[in-house]
Amino acid sequence: MNLHEFQAKHLFTEAGIAIPRGYVARSSAEARAAAERLGGSAWVVKAQVHAGGRGKAGGVRVLRKTDEIERYADSLLGERLVTHQTDDRGQPIHALLVEEGLEIARELYLGALIDRSSQRVVFMASAAGGMDIEEVAASEPERIHTVRVHPAAGLQPYQCRQLGFALGLDKAQVGELTRMMQGVYRLFPERDLSLVEINPLIVTGEGRLLALDAKVTVDDNAVEIGRQSQIQDMRDLTQEDETEVRAAEHSLNYITLDGNIGCMVNGAGLAMATMDVIKLHGGSPANFLDVGGGTNADRVAEAFKIILSSPSVEGILVNIFGGIVRCDMIAEGIVAAVHDVGVDVPVVVRLEGTNVEQGKQILADSGLDLIPADDLADAAAKIVDIAGDAA
Repeated sequence: MNLHEFQAKHLFTEAGIAIPRGYVARSSAEARAAAERLGGSAWVVKAQVHAGGRGKAGGVRVLRKTDEIERYADSLLGERLVTHQTDDRGQPIHALLVEEGLEIARELYLGALIDRSSQRVVFMASAAGGMDIEEVAASEPERIHTVRVHPAAGLQPYQCRQLGFALGLDKAQVGELTRMMQGVYRLFPERDLSLVEINPLIVTGEGRLLALDAKVTVDDNAVEIGRQSQIQDMRDLTQEDETEVRAAEHSLNYITLDGNIGCMVNGAGLAMATMDVIKLHGGSPANFLDVGGGTNADRVAEAFKIILSSPSVEGILVNIFGGIVRCDMIAEGIVAAVHDVGVDVPVVVRLEGTNVEQGKQILADSGLDLIPADDLADAAAKIVDIAGDAA
C-alpha cells in the first residue's frame, strides 16, 4: 500500500524527521490560502499521485505569485497526471501539496527497504539526489552506499556516520542525518513499512537537512489484518487499479497485465506457472488471477466478470487443481458461472485432482462451448492458437 507524499510526511513528522513547511489543498482557493499562510516569495506546488517522475510530467512547479498558484491548481485538480511510472491514462489528481520555497545547496538520496535475502533493513544513500535511483544504479553503481542493519542490534550511530561521511556531510549535518535515519528505522516496525525513499534529501542554503520529497510503502498484510488502522484510513483507492480493487473485495488476487489471454487459476504458484507456459507457447497473459483454494461458484463467476472487463481479452484459460475443493464441484461452478455471466470468448479448461473425471464429464454434458485440455501444455497450446486466430 502506497501513501501520498503529504501522508508520508505526516509519518515523518511523528518520527522527528525534518520536512519543509507545507499544507494540503484540494481546491485552487485552498492552494492560494496555503501559500499566503506560509508567507515568503516562492512556493512549490506538487500534484499528489502515487507515481514518481511528477516534475518531468508537469506535476511539480515553483511559483512566485499567488495568482499563478490558483491557475496552476485549476489546471491540475480533477485531471490525470501521466508519468513514466503510470499507464497511458495516468493517475487522478485530487489533492496538491503547497510547500515553502527553499534555497537548495545540495540534493542527496536516502532510502531504506526490507531486503528479503539478508532479512535486514538496508539503508541506501547517494550524493546523486533528485535523479531516478535506478538510473544511478545502472550507470554509476559506485555512487550508491549501503549499510545493513542487524535486527538484534538495531541501527547503530557508526552506520549513520558511515553514510554521512560517504555523502560528504559536515559534523553537524552527520548528526542531523543520524537522527533522520533513526526516525526512519523506527517507522519500519511501528508502521509496518517495506520501503522509504527521500529523493531528494536536501541540504538547504543554511546547511540544514530536510526531506524534500517522501515515498512510503506499507506492508499490505499489516493493513489487512488491522494492525495499522490509521494507515488504513490513508488508503486512496482512486490511485489503484479499479479492477484490482474490485477483485480484492471478492478475495481474488488479481493483477492487470497487457496480454490477450485471460487466466483463472487457483494458487499463486500455479498461476505463475500457467502464465509462463502461455508465454512459452507464444501467447501473452492478460492478467494474473488466483481464485484461491476454496473456490466456489460465486467466486468463479466474479472471476469471469473481472477477466471479461478487459476489452483486450480474446480467450480464457481456466487451470484448476482440485485439492481442497473437488474437481466436480469446480466444474459445476464453471458451468454455472458461464451461464450467468454470458461468456462470449473461447474458454479452455484444464482440471486436475480429486474427481477429475467427474468434473470433465460435467463440462462435456453442459452443452457449453468449453474446450477441454489434458494437461497444462495442451491447454496453453489450445488457448494460444485460438486467441491468435481471434487476433
